[in-house]
Amino acid sequence: MAKRDYYEALGVSKSADADELKKAFRKKAKELHPDRNKDNPGSEEQFKEVNEAYEVLRDAEKKAAYDRFGHAAFEGGMGGGGGRPGAGGQGDFASAFSDVFDDLFGDFMGGRGGGGRQRATRGADLRYNLRVTLEEAYGGLQKTINVPTSVQCTACDGAGAEGGVEPTTCPTCSGMGKVRAQQGFFTVERTCPTCSGMGQIIKNPCKACGGQGRVERDRSLSVNIPAGVETGTRIRLGGEGEAGLRGGPSGDLYIFIDVAKHPLFERDGKDLFCRVPVSMAAAALGGDIEVPTIDGGRSRVKIPEGSQSGRQMRLRGKGMPALRGGPAGDMFIELAAETPVNLTSKQKELLREFEELSADNNPERETFFKSVKGFWDSMKG
Repeated sequence: MAKRDYYEALGVSKSADADELKKAFRKKAKELHPDRNKDNPGSEEQFKEVNEAYEVLRDAEKKAAYDRFGHAAFEGGMGGGGGRPGAGGQGDFASAFSDVFDDLFGDFMGGRGGGGRQRATRGADLRYNLRVTLEEAYGGLQKTINVPTSVQCTACDGAGAEGGVEPTTCPTCSGMGKVRAQQGFFTVERTCPTCSGMGQIIKNPCKACGGQGRVERDRSLSVNIPAGVETGTRIRLGGEGEAGLRGGPSGDLYIFIDVAKHPLFERDGKDLFCRVPVSMAAAALGGDIEVPTIDGGRSRVKIPEGSQSGRQMRLRGKGMPALRGGPAGDMFIELAAETPVNLTSKQKELLREFEELSADNNPERETFFKSVKGFWDSMKG
């Protein structure tokens, strides 16, 4: 059975350019895809036929050979390195489907190698590390940051060409951004050397950006830091990343928060811990002390009589605010009974007298040494 003319299969004239061929192919491929024609057993062959026609006509060298010799250009070795499309007209369905997937869905998948789909490339996402104090994390703040990034070129409005002139289709790859060469039984696909995979070329590149459509520049951005952030919190600013290539959409800017260590407070989630040294006498006798709070205020705390080092007292609601709503954390006061140093002779004398009078006032020490004695006795046994 004689093969149909490739132009007839696609429904275009011989004068159709690359864009017309592509549009016709997309339309036919959607109509004839086997998944949409499960009740039509002949759709798969028609689908292969359309793919084979497009494979030839989108390639400038193959198209020229076909226009001159017809189907005979790919029979018996004619056509040079172009290879024969579709393995004798039957076509490889997996290959055909892969090509159609690239052409039909590449726009939504980020452009899997098709240069025409890379004309306007999305800009890269950027990361900015921002250090804040614990007080700033507690109250939140508005902060201005300077971000070195790529922004759209104003001279060409991101087009990359002088005067904003539209780029032209690359003649080497017919706008596909890739070229194919036959090596034995394999078809090797590589990035088009003329347009570097873009599918388009700019005859008069913009002098300001060199044809990229974007330039390097520092940007000042005002960032809202919400109350309650902690180390590792990520803030996303949509569209504030690197400008896209040749008018493509900008990426996003991600701000990663790092909360600096505080000289007084240690943080654990929403809770704060403050270690407060007290004198040995104050720990023994009890009393009131004033402690700082993260909001800059003061709170009076009562020390119970006979408090030991490490004892904790809770101040409810005096911790950090919740980042996404909810009650604030608590603040814990941890006592550290301090041993006096640089004693005078009088102080030493009084402490010796106190030691003699307080043999029954140290229950923890008494319990410890009883345990030690029992351990030694067991070892002797």
